[in-house]
Amino acid sequence: MARFTRIQVAQKMAETGMVPLFYHPDVELGKKVLTACYKGGARLLEFTNRGDFAHEAFGELNKFCAKELPEMILGVGSVTDAGTTALYLQLGANFVVTPVFREDIAIACNRKKVLWSPGCGSLAEIARAEELGCEIVKLFPGGVYGPGFVKDIKGPQPWTSVMPTGGVSPTRESLKSWFDAGVTCVGMGSKLISSEILKSGDFATLEANVKAALDLIRELR
Repeated sequence: MARFTRIQVAQKMAETGMVPLFYHPDVELGKKVLTACYKGGARLLEFTNRGDFAHEAFGELNKFCAKELPEMILGVGSVTDAGTTALYLQLGANFVVTPVFREDIAIACNRKKVLWSPGCGSLAEIARAEELGCEIVKLFPGGVYGPGFVKDIKGPQPWTSVMPTGGVSPTRESLKSWFDAGVTCVGMGSKLISSEILKSGDFATLEANVKAALDLIRELR
């Protein structure tokens, strides 16, 4: 069962402005990534469902968070069907992020009152997702649509909360363009948690990068 309600998750996404994304099959490496992000000030992390037995690693990492990083809200990403959603909900996923809009995932998450953020690419998809209770819409792939898309949809739909993923970098130029357009938060994967950091084990740099990105977001707002 999720440790955080969907309202708590949505509020924390809006408060911090950033959701780091990460996947690796090595649980011990995952713990180090989570700890570095936590020390850097992140309070959410999306563990992407991208490898064999990813759910097993997620379960161990979620237990680690509950014990060692009590304020860390661990969710799952890259989920594409209700069955996989249900599996991760059993493992205590606090939010579910999808690359596509699926009503079956909405139903599975809403039944357990867990936040779900579907990947949408049109006003029609966004409107339907909100009708099904979506709090924060994922714009994916963000790099294809760009900040201009967000700015344009916020005109007729100022109530819509958007989290672009893909096409976001922890630089002033990138973050300023997205937050000026009106996003609620951003998702960042390899641009923040790079393969170089994972290979070198330089988690002090990861911690510093996370802190710098969060500080920049606070300043730009």
